Amino acid sequence: MAVFPSDVVLPGMVYGAILGCPHPNASVRSVDTSRAESLPGVHAVISRNTADANPDWPYADAHNAKLFDDRCRFEGEAVAAVAADSPYRAFDALRAIEVDYERLPFVSDELKALDPDAPQVHPGGNRVTTQRYARGDAANGFRQADLVLEQTYRTASELQTPLEPHGCAARWDGDSLTIWESTQGVYAVQSEVAQVLALPLSRVRVIGHYMGGGFGSKLQTGKYSIIAALLARRINRPVKLFLTREQTLLTMGNRPPATMTLKVGVKRDGTLSAIRFEGIGASGAYPAGGTSLLDWLAKDLYRCANVETELTDVYINAQPARPFRAPGYVQCSWALEQMMDALAAELGMDPVELRLRNIPDGTQARGDKPYTTEGLRLCLEQGAAAFGWKEAKQRTAAQRAGAGRLKRGVGMAAANWFVGDGRPPSTVILRLHADGTANLNMGASDIGTGTKTVMAMVVAEELGLDPDSIQIDHADTGTTQYASPSGGSKTVPTEAPAVRRACLAVKDQLMDLAAVQLGVGRDQVVFAGDAIRAADGRASVKIRDLDGLKGQKVIVGVGQREANPRNLSITPFAAQFCEVEVNTLTGEVRLLRLLGTNESGR
Repeated sequence: MAVFPSDVVLPGMVYGAILGCPHPNASVRSVDTSRAESLPGVHAVISRNTADANPDWPYADAHNAKLFDDRCRFEGEAVAAVAADSPYRAFDALRAIEVDYERLPFVSDELKALDPDAPQVHPGGNRVTTQRYARGDAANGFRQADLVLEQTYRTASELQTPLEPHGCAARWDGDSLTIWESTQGVYAVQSEVAQVLALPLSRVRVIGHYMGGGFGSKLQTGKYSIIAALLARRINRPVKLFLTREQTLLTMGNRPPATMTLKVGVKRDGTLSAIRFEGIGASGAYPAGGTSLLDWLAKDLYRCANVETELTDVYINAQPARPFRAPGYVQCSWALEQMMDALAAELGMDPVELRLRNIPDGTQARGDKPYTTEGLRLCLEQGAAAFGWKEAKQRTAAQRAGAGRLKRGVGMAAANWFVGDGRPPSTVILRLHADGTANLNMGASDIGTGTKTVMAMVVAEELGLDPDSIQIDHADTGTTQYASPSGGSKTVPTEAPAVRRACLAVKDQLMDLAAVQLGVGRDQVVFAGDAIRAADGRASVKIRDLDGLKGQKVIVGVGQREANPRNLSITPFAAQFCEVEVNTLTGEVRLLRLLGTNESGR
């Protein structure tokens, strides 16, 4: 049975809770915890008044913040925390804490953040960064265009909302700390906790075998991990602290809002001649990549020699942004793909055909490195054929011309993503036992995407084992090997090569043993499913029947996957096609069909 961090129950465990600021911008004048401390069942209360429990919090190098800071720049920011016998008593204690706030003006709209009279989230203004990119001559490209369209698009903030809220359980054993955390990367949490608490990495163990969703928001730790550890150390008892749903929504990141102005020039034959993309995004109250990757699709999805982009990241009084399933790409796709449809309509061209006429043959934004496949072309052509795109367009057009309030239409869009650019390496250890079962040891988290199953399949295919005979030990900094956090669609591409190499190392040893037992040369044995046979086919032996394996008891293989070379990446493409029905009286939209074509690799 899967035990999630929120299921963990430890002997002597108590429950933590965090008091958050109820205002989007406020100074904390005073915190009085005396009433809370006197309540029955309350074991500890910590706040800015607790000198040994208020370390620096690394929002960013340029901003000196405390765990419980005197200035709260977004609603929900931690002000105090308690540990009590039950969650109910913990929340009763929070209500007994008296805080005197000075409420301050706030800004919550990224478009107003740079106004001269806008409240300043930090001294020095609300601009985080402005980044510019250019290739070719966009001005000349627009002059050469037969058609130029310009439009502004806006996306709202979106919340990840994992089923299991953010949180952990923390326990001290002497001066060593163990944390059971709902996380996408146990080694990332280990590093951050060790940094904040000034502990050696060797004294921080993080376990995250299972998690109830993250979608990018659990790629880094939160204040709750530090607070749980501080409370646990203070009372010498394990503390379990999970955020409420409201706290998760207020403090654990979002896909930041974005306002994007896109100007595109195109020739009559559908060739893109120029693209200009301007985007404004919001980091939140601290630098958090509010415009991270916001312009990548505009720069790289379609072939265009003349491109300019400008991204402005601003502060607003909201939680710092966090990754959320293809950060930046979703917002830009909303703008770019609508613009492509608008261009196709103005040209009288099929939207699929317009995209096919602008297929890139390399990554233009990354030094014109050539692609090894025409993935986008395949996705568009095969997807359109499987969906019946042309027929569906004609059928729905005829249906819309008829009577009735229900109208149908079809639409499509394309996308890409990238994995690589020097991502960290990975190491795994595979142990094959004398009974033919195996243990695979890896540090990667399974965030619900089936990583454990995929890795078991790799081992099963390479060694001819039953997948059910393979035990996966993963996501524990105390017992498993290093792996980068599971996110960015990179876990399988990072881990699978390392697992395969571990299998090959085991295979080499098995073939040595088989050659001896079969009485043939090492180069005269080959793998055959769950057995190894002589190349001439006259003799074979099951892996589990190898005398050498029985004698050794276990064979160990180590597999490593080195980091990708810098400036090289894997860029898979995708296209989606859908048919919808709209009730023109009520505005209700029903999705009738959806087909996705994805360049998934081998």
